[in-house]
Amino acid sequence: MPTQIAAQPFLPSLVTPLPGPKAAEIIARDQAILSPSYTRCYPLVMKRGEGAMVEDVDGNRFLDFAAGIAVVAAGHAHPQVVKSIQEQAAEFLHMSGTDFYYEGMVQLAEKLAALTPGGVPRRVYYGNSGAEAVEAAIKMARYHTGRDKFIAFLGGFHGRTMGALSLTGSKVTQRRGFHPPLPVQHIPYAYCYRCPYGQRPESCNVECVKILEEQLFKTILPAEEVAAIVVEPIQGEGGYLVPPKKFHEELRRVADKYGILLVHDEVQSGMGRTGRMFASEHFEVTPDIVTLAKGIASGMPLSATIASAGIMNWPAGAHASTFGGNPVSIAAALTTIELLEESLIQNAAAMGDYMLHRMRSWPERFPFVGDVRGRGLMIGVELVRDQQTKERAPELRDRLEFMAFERGLLILGAGQNSIRLCPPLVITHDQADFAMDTLEQCLLSLEQ
Repeated sequence: MPTQIAAQPFLPSLVTPLPGPKAAEIIARDQAILSPSYTRCYPLVMKRGEGAMVEDVDGNRFLDFAAGIAVVAAGHAHPQVVKSIQEQAAEFLHMSGTDFYYEGMVQLAEKLAALTPGGVPRRVYYGNSGAEAVEAAIKMARYHTGRDKFIAFLGGFHGRTMGALSLTGSKVTQRRGFHPPLPVQHIPYAYCYRCPYGQRPESCNVECVKILEEQLFKTILPAEEVAAIVVEPIQGEGGYLVPPKKFHEELRRVADKYGILLVHDEVQSGMGRTGRMFASEHFEVTPDIVTLAKGIASGMPLSATIASAGIMNWPAGAHASTFGGNPVSIAAALTTIELLEESLIQNAAAMGDYMLHRMRSWPERFPFVGDVRGRGLMIGVELVRDQQTKERAPELRDRLEFMAFERGLLILGAGQNSIRLCPPLVITHDQADFAMDTLEQCLLSLEQ
């Protein structure tokens, strides 16, 4: 078992300047040898974790509201997850489900198929990451429909491998130098805080979908050539944007009308993060294909692409992954889902409501807060220079992110100018209060 974080472990404690001497030495070595493509927001060098707390190599203790980018759903080193990993590792580490059988793959697939909304027969494909899950969805949609084009959304993030990158519309740095992409048409995401149409939410989502039917399909994009519409039910990297329900209903209608598959990318929003097992449940819309990763195994590398049985109709050898469905990751996932169903989804919903209730007043109290939105423990806070014009303030977001780190709170940015709060689903009221108190202190300091 991992070493326990010492004495009063559930709130931050900083014992050195940041970064401490051990952290600074490791960071210097890192910068000399690792890929410069990695993005690091602040100098955290982790040594161990427990629940929602992490400790760095110098003994500083932080409250983690980033969760490894929304990954460790059950918290760091959850004892039941660790036990499952240890027990499976003692039996066998690898046997490649591509070529052989083991029961864990079947158990998890049965569980995921039963949990996925829609009540229709499903099949499951395993990979190692969110990008791999999206790549599988792309290939499957092409194979099933015989079409080669896709529709995705500005602000969306689906991964950085070439197919997934073609769908990604988050940041230009992610795409610069990697063209040509697959044929993908990006359209605005239906979020009305800063809607390109400046209309009510009900009108906004209709206008966004009208781009498909009344502009793209009639001018440059034949509907009969589109394999799939790929969308995050709640947009993650783009800023934790929650669209109106009608938006997803309209996408489902358009997909059905033109024989297009609807793919929900739940890599960040799924596995209890929003207070439901799947974010799509908030919108009561059933996708044809779902992609999962991040929180599915609470820190172990695993992804799943789940599709209606009639859609996942490709033959043996059409797609595979040597390590996808690794038995140790499968064991972690089975235990994670048990924990989610027992209490963690309920806790995510309760703690999310608790924090959002307090945060709703922030735009009135703090001049640089333009908006607060979210579901469950998937909460976004947008920083602006002026609340009237809603001019984005990325430099204030970056300052807020670092100020929180200096006070013992780990958060991440999202979109151009938002922070995202995506803690492990095990957080307590005291930890939620610490995070809210800390962010309010930081917001007050921004005004000075």
